[in-house]
This record gives sequence, structure tokens and C-alpha cells, in this order.
Amino acid sequence: MAEGNMAGMTSPSGPGKGPFTALGRLVVLVTDPEAALAFYRDVLGFRVLYDRTEGGYRYLHLGVPGQEGVGLWLMPATGEEERRLVGRQTGGQPLLVLYTDDLDAVSRRLREHGTRTWAEREDADSRSLHFEDLYGNVIVAVQLLASTPPPA
Repeated sequence: MAEGNMAGMTSPSGPGKGPFTALGRLVVLVTDPEAALAFYRDVLGFRVLYDRTEGGYRYLHLGVPGQEGVGLWLMPATGEEERRLVGRQTGGQPLLVLYTDDLDAVSRRLREHGTRTWAEREDADSRSLHFEDLYGNVIVAVQLLASTPPPA
């Protein structure tokens, strides 16, 4: 989506027919919840939506300001199979696409924190760049240009 022309995106013609009303959390497997929290909060600016430890298990949900109901669940990998999937749970495809009003500021912030960026692109509708979280999950940052309506 970030690499292609956004003008070709379609909007739904009406309300969905399914039983769901909202997207809640996307699970991101991590090996160190504190390190993951520091990256997503301190580097990317996510907010802690919920942080509770119960029965030795930590429930740590983060979100982007302005979208309080949608977020990431930083889930500690348990067992060998889950640990092997950390940083690879999407098979090399982007884990997230994050929208911004200032891609240059995002790029500077990432570089200031030692985060490598690549694949900086600009087309008629958007500008984007790729980067990785501390586990190697690919994230795409996109700035829609003024003439582009936000995705539906």
C-alpha cells in the first residue's frame, strides 16, 4: 500500500455485515517486554493503554495517541516455537503501517535513536520509509500528501 498508488484504493460502500465493531489489538511477540516498551514508547511515541501483571503474566497494550481503542499487545514469547517467530511473525512482510503528518521528523527521530531506515519513496500520493523494531519486524511510515484522502 505505501509503495503503490493510493488513488487505486477503494472505500467500502457501506457498513460491514459482520458482527465486529472495532479492531482491538495486534499481537507482537517479544522476548523482552521492557525493551519493546522502551522502543515503541520512547522511539515511536506510543502510549501505554493497559499494563497489568496477573498470575505472573504481563498484559502490556500500547497505542498511538488519538486511536485509543486500537493498539499493540506486546506478548512475551513462551516456548521455543514462539521464540523462533519473534521478529518473523509476518514472514518478512511489514508488521505495521503507521501514518504521520511529518515523515522528515519521523526519519530524524528514528536515526537519532540508531534505527536504520531504508526504501524511502515518494509518489504522487504519498511519501514512505521502512524501518525495523528492535526484533527485526518491518514497519512502514507513510505521509499522505495533501491531495490524498486518508485510507478508509
